[in-house]
Amino acid sequence: MTALFDTRASGTPVSEAVDRQPYEYVRRELAEPDWRRFPGWREITETQWRDAQWQRVHCVKNLKQLRAVVGDLLTERFYEDLLDDQQNLATMSMLLPPQMLNTMAIDAAGDPEAFTEAFYADPVRRYMLPVASDRVRGWASHPHSSRDSLHEAEMWVVEGLTHRYPTKVLAEMVPTCPQYCGHCTRMDLVGNSTPQVDKHKLSLKPVDRQDAMIGYLKQTPGVRDVVVSGGDVANMPWPQLESFLMRLLDIDTVRDIRLATKALAGMPQHWLQPKVVEGLERVARTARRRGVNLAIHTHVNHAQSVTPLVAEAARTALEVGVRDVRNQGVLMRGVNATPEALLDLCFALQGEANILPYYFYMCDMIPNAEHWRLAVWEAQELQHAIMGYLPGYATPRIVCDVPYVGKRWVHQLSEYDRELGISYWTKNYRTGIEREDAEALTRRYPFYDPIYTLGETGRTWWSEQAETND
Repeated sequence: MTALFDTRASGTPVSEAVDRQPYEYVRRELAEPDWRRFPGWREITETQWRDAQWQRVHCVKNLKQLRAVVGDLLTERFYEDLLDDQQNLATMSMLLPPQMLNTMAIDAAGDPEAFTEAFYADPVRRYMLPVASDRVRGWASHPHSSRDSLHEAEMWVVEGLTHRYPTKVLAEMVPTCPQYCGHCTRMDLVGNSTPQVDKHKLSLKPVDRQDAMIGYLKQTPGVRDVVVSGGDVANMPWPQLESFLMRLLDIDTVRDIRLATKALAGMPQHWLQPKVVEGLERVARTARRRGVNLAIHTHVNHAQSVTPLVAEAARTALEVGVRDVRNQGVLMRGVNATPEALLDLCFALQGEANILPYYFYMCDMIPNAEHWRLAVWEAQELQHAIMGYLPGYATPRIVCDVPYVGKRWVHQLSEYDRELGISYWTKNYRTGIEREDAEALTRRYPFYDPIYTLGETGRTWWSEQAETND
């Protein structure tokens, strides 16, 4: 742990540091950043800002729209860098709600060059608005990366319904979100196609896909837990989502329902609309009456994104009867991969917004994501570093989502070749595609560290493998 918390490395004499904790908690009350600091939003009122429809209409989808908001605060260097990424590297198209853009470069000031440097360094910008210079040149993608790195579509039992775990399924309701994260694990399906990725399309009509999902769940009583996701459920018309949830609640064997929505943080205005709040209360009341646990899972990666509006949306959901609001973040270099950043985020979530820190996933092995990914040993050190500060129930687990295995706590690996950056994992259940596989429970499944994190021997070995495969 020396690399993470060595007080001597900062120049502080050991004699002056012995009474300090490695992390000092200081309560920070939430504050909504002032959107009027951006030239394009100087005349926007609070009423407009709180309006979900205004947020959707004014999402930033391209460079022209970004210029209209930010203007000359950014130099041409940044705009050219962004264009390079969009044309040559990005796996997700640009889609930024005003709420999310407003959490970037909160304290930036000075001339355009100073603002641009602050914008480049901003942790929310790094994953929501990636630029070409962020990427790792030479090893931008791992040789074992893939579009559907978790093989979710391979495990569809009906279109959009992934049966990966014995008692749990994932229902992909829509292929869109109110915002697009650069590191999206479902980049093969979600969002608009990019010059690099021709996205897969759902073929069934929504009503037919939902009927097929409900039919499968009625015929499969071993499934008790349904994650209703996408995309993002905030992009489903509320009457359709409520109807589907009520149908789930009619299935006696379904005991847990989780709504997956980054929009709770990216566009909290959606979850504060009266029609949504009233509908959520109807669903929560029905769930409570039938003894079903209804929760919301959101996706916040940095403390800057936790604002009073986010807290209001979370507390409103709890007030109308949702059992829990939990956070599933993604561990990313340059965003939250330090003990301080993780703990600041967890205290903001738990202490100020009533959102339970739940998981931090290691970034998945999708194309062009290597600059975000950490080695397993780095994740293990971070798990150790954050222990003991938060309540036990609010201390998030850092997990590796291993292809064909599923979520595993980062200390659960069975073997680790640090030199080559290959960890090996085992599992205790079969996925839906392994029912006839006699070796599924004894096989070791590999996961790979980013090659640029390896020493010279490891990098040379991978370079030789690439040459051989060519």
